[in-house]
Amino acid sequence: MSERSLTVIGVPIDSVGEPGGTELGPDSLRRRLEPAGIPDDGDTETRLRGAVRDPDTGWLDFEQVCELTAEVRERVAALVGDGRVPVVLGGCCTLVPGALAGARDALGECGIAYLDGHFDLYEGDTSPTGEAADFPLAAAIGRGPQALLERIGGDGVVDPERIELLGPRDEAEAVGLGSPLPSEVGISHFRDRDSLRGADLATVGGEAAERLSEGGRRYWLHLDVDVCDQDAFPATDVLMPDGLSVAELRELITPLLANEALAGVNLVCFNPEKDPGGACGDALAELTLEGLGVGSGG
Repeated sequence: MSERSLTVIGVPIDSVGEPGGTELGPDSLRRRLEPAGIPDDGDTETRLRGAVRDPDTGWLDFEQVCELTAEVRERVAALVGDGRVPVVLGGCCTLVPGALAGARDALGECGIAYLDGHFDLYEGDTSPTGEAADFPLAAAIGRGPQALLERIGGDGVVDPERIELLGPRDEAEAVGLGSPLPSEVGISHFRDRDSLRGADLATVGGEAAERLSEGGRRYWLHLDVDVCDQDAFPATDVLMPDGLSVAELRELITPLLANEALAGVNLVCFNPEKDPGGACGDALAELTLEGLGVGSGG
């Protein structure tokens, strides 16, 4: 096993509010990681079940989202404070602000490498669905309802200059719905899918890790599997063309996972119900273990 003290934690949630889907992702991935012998801290308890948008915030199941955020924050802070590196198995992207707040509580200010097919910068009046998975990066930088921001410390939990946003490809849709561009909210370290084409992705990932770890600082790593192309990784609920191949994702993420400044990682939006042959889940578990330097034999 890696010299780092890894610990698995599951956050089985799906922001659409129905059992199944990405809510099943943590258990499916957990079974694949078990042979590596990584300690397991179990699952969070809060589930998302709301189907009606809150009239004040525009969010689905807003009160439960707040409860989940507080629970994830507490669980991650306890693990990181104990010297562990959490491997958080989601669920959907809703968990990100709480996870980042927990890392911040234990370590001080942390950056984040955000690998995702979307900007995730919607707010309650711009999201087309109200699903909390539309909002995590906006909330993390302080653009969200006050009741939620209080659960992560009162304001944003990360400086936009400490975000490395890699792989989104939803600009036309997002801007058309009123979402800001990353540059408009202070995110300057931004590489969309088009800018990654033909690039040395291992170098891109390594440079992002170096910036995030400057001065001995730590960072969180967020991976939403919809950063991959819909044909390369169909086991997710939001299918998008023109994304990364699994091989490209491996190149990009490996230096970010391997860097000793990594405070924790979350893997989200894997839906095992759309992976009947198991190939997507196997690939995701394999590239994660490889990047973390963990052998499958424990």
